[in-house]
Amino acid sequence: MLKIEVGGNIKFRMKHYGFDNDKYLKIQSEHIKERITHFGDKLYLEFGGKLFDDYHASRVLPGFHPDSKLQLLMQLADVAEIIIVINAQDIEKNKIRGDLGITYDKDVLRLRDEFQNRGLMVGSVVITHYSGQEAAKQFRNKLKRMNIKVYFHYLIDGYPSNVKLIDSDEGFGKNDYVETSRPLVVVTAPGPGSGKMAVCLSQLYQEYKRGVKAGYAKFETFPIWNLPLKHPVNLAYEAATADLNDVNMIDPFHLEAYGKTTVNYNRDIEIFPVLDAIFKGIYGNNPYKSPTDMGVNMAGNCIIDDDVCCEASKQEIIRRYYITMGQYVQGNCPEEEINKIELLMQQANISTNDRKVTVAAKERAAKDKVICAAIELQDGTIITSATSDLLGTSAALILNATKHLAGIDHKVKLIPKEMIEPIQKMKVSYLSGNNPRLHTDEVLVALSMLSKDDENCRKALEQLPNLKGCQVHTTVILSEVDRKIFKKLGVDLTCEPVSKKQKSLIG
Repeated sequence: MLKIEVGGNIKFRMKHYGFDNDKYLKIQSEHIKERITHFGDKLYLEFGGKLFDDYHASRVLPGFHPDSKLQLLMQLADVAEIIIVINAQDIEKNKIRGDLGITYDKDVLRLRDEFQNRGLMVGSVVITHYSGQEAAKQFRNKLKRMNIKVYFHYLIDGYPSNVKLIDSDEGFGKNDYVETSRPLVVVTAPGPGSGKMAVCLSQLYQEYKRGVKAGYAKFETFPIWNLPLKHPVNLAYEAATADLNDVNMIDPFHLEAYGKTTVNYNRDIEIFPVLDAIFKGIYGNNPYKSPTDMGVNMAGNCIIDDDVCCEASKQEIIRRYYITMGQYVQGNCPEEEINKIELLMQQANISTNDRKVTVAAKERAAKDKVICAAIELQDGTIITSATSDLLGTSAALILNATKHLAGIDHKVKLIPKEMIEPIQKMKVSYLSGNNPRLHTDEVLVALSMLSKDDENCRKALEQLPNLKGCQVHTTVILSEVDRKIFKKLGVDLTCEPVSKKQKSLIG
């Protein structure tokens, strides 16, 4: 039942969990260890997705910890070593990891430090798709100066269809042999398109020539193979990878071999005949009858409340729609990505009106005729804000939310007008700014300064950690400053695909 709070805040039911993370860590590690025993001496495990801060998984599977994959690796630390793979073409292009804002080569070093700080062994770095790129040479030399083992894997003409060449001394045999010492070799990378699978297969070829019995498996959380094709969790994965044009499909090889319906994605299904030929070329037979067989993902067995995961996944699809629309209106993505997510929304039978903060923000904007925002707190309370002469809507929203959480009356002004006005003068008169209103970072600095002597400011500031995981929607695309603050606070932000300039023109 809805409950109206003071100030018009709306309260909904408490958040529930749909995923058993402890069970996941237990059975997933057991399953990987079991897969190692299926092969003689060594297992190369292609590790897909984010190892750190996997917030997509934690959003669509409430209860999944963002660092679950890392915790899983730490359970296997005594038997595992890690190979980090980077594409030489990405080094040459200075490719940026969008979520972190750093280049892929810098992320290789970041990942290595993160792993080693947690007691995990990083054996080496492999630079793939190498064809003499100068930037790749420089990066190799840098790694060597840091006493990091580094290897080159080369472009192979006709990969992946020219199996005869691939499975020869002029193909995989031309690559550097990566020396490893542990039974589980985890192959990971900063981002997609690195060549992780090719590194694994190249190593199988090289190990076989050296008389070592090695195997290959793949660990991808999504799509979840034992959920229905159109399950919202799997649809949310398609929405998250709209830019990669990934498509979930029924695994035809698994259906033919076992008579069971499972879900995989197009790239693995398309490449499987080639993998089958490569396996047979190396070993004389293929231990796997389908792409699903290659996977070791047990996440589907740890869902404890399907309804909760379905609802969370639908919300993720809506978030992805808004994110993609924002990129589209700014000219950063093609229309096809929008069309794909709109189709996914139809399949999930949802619209933007199913996102509570979207409705709340738009309703207040229609009423007040200004830019507005809304936040849904962890207990379901929805709080709104509006742009004023002093504050931007995001700054006002943070103040309103922290006051509510701290039990401070909504009428209390945490930052006095006489303190805001000099800041506004500085922004406009001395820094040549066009917007005198305070951004989120400026409000937080002012709140911090006042918290020394003002108990209410201190109490409000102490509530900032409680904003993590909350939902926010604004009726315009926010400035980069405000977006970064919300990201640092761990808030899931969406924006109407309208710029502030457009908003001023349309009223």
